[in-house]
Amino acid sequence: MAKKLPSVMKAVGLYKYLPISDVNSLVDLQVSVPSVQRNEVLVEVKATAVNPIDTKLRAPKPDVEATPRILGLDGAGIVVAKGDDATTYNIGDEVFFVGDVRSKSGTNAQYVALDEVLLGPKPKKLTFEQAAAMPLTAYTAFACIYDRLQVTKQDKGKAILVINSAGGVGSVATQAAKNLGLNVIGTASRAESKEFTRKYGTDIVLDHTKDLATQLESAGYGAGVDYILVNYDPVPYWDTLPKLIKPEGRICLVTDASTPVDIKLLKDKSVTLVYEMMFTRIKYNTDKKYRYSEILKTVSTLIDEGKLDCTLTKTMSPINAANLREAHKIIEEKKMLGKLVLSGF
Repeated sequence: MAKKLPSVMKAVGLYKYLPISDVNSLVDLQVSVPSVQRNEVLVEVKATAVNPIDTKLRAPKPDVEATPRILGLDGAGIVVAKGDDATTYNIGDEVFFVGDVRSKSGTNAQYVALDEVLLGPKPKKLTFEQAAAMPLTAYTAFACIYDRLQVTKQDKGKAILVINSAGGVGSVATQAAKNLGLNVIGTASRAESKEFTRKYGTDIVLDHTKDLATQLESAGYGAGVDYILVNYDPVPYWDTLPKLIKPEGRICLVTDASTPVDIKLLKDKSVTLVYEMMFTRIKYNTDKKYRYSEILKTVSTLIDEGKLDCTLTKTMSPINAANLREAHKIIEEKKMLGKLVLSGF
């Protein structure tokens, strides 16, 4: 039997886009529980993750919201209601999910309504906090490796360079690449970052503060690598990337370039350049929208089989404005390794 739902819920959101040091940058709210459309489910949020994109969406700008904007792009919880056309999950199912803050409220709330395609079954071996750490980074990493770089098991033995391999997406992408049999080369500079990325499967770690081409050659890859995944502003690396990639190799970018770059540098080697934008398939309702659900189901299975490790490193409780401001501050310092999750209202 479905539980009786309240009409209002706790949430954390914003009206103005302010520095995180401002107490009004994120505020505690009481808002209406969202209703569900025919293809949606309503999830009671047990845990929500904080990602670098949350801080970018909240970053100072002159806009003012008439109604509060609620951030949060991934989480875990329990299905408590669903629309007539939502048939994949039942009330009471434990799920983890990708949020959709471009058109709806995010996961920094007690309840969130989502297209059921954005959900996956919560890994059985993980807590809600651990599960909440995985959806955004895992979806992005798997989309990059499988869909954009188009790596398959037939590519076993090839090499991939993961720039910022100690980051959220990088630490999942290295695992996905290793599962496909690739040789994984990462980048990090701090001792703790190097240790972290090796923990998640990186075979060789390059120091991104030094010349990557020289280091790659010394590591035995003077001819370059087959794939490059850039999980950082590509501008500092742009002139070097053509030296690192093999002819007819593939490069995938996740982060925006801070300034324009010259793509002609990639022409000589006929390099394929692709982007992964997590929202594309849901925003444009593409015929591959099913990949959200498909990837999250795969991730859940791999975790339960012990073939993919959770990247949660820090948990805070409860979910409120003060803790979310602290979480945003930690993310903005750019020293966070792994994922940061808040749980419980």
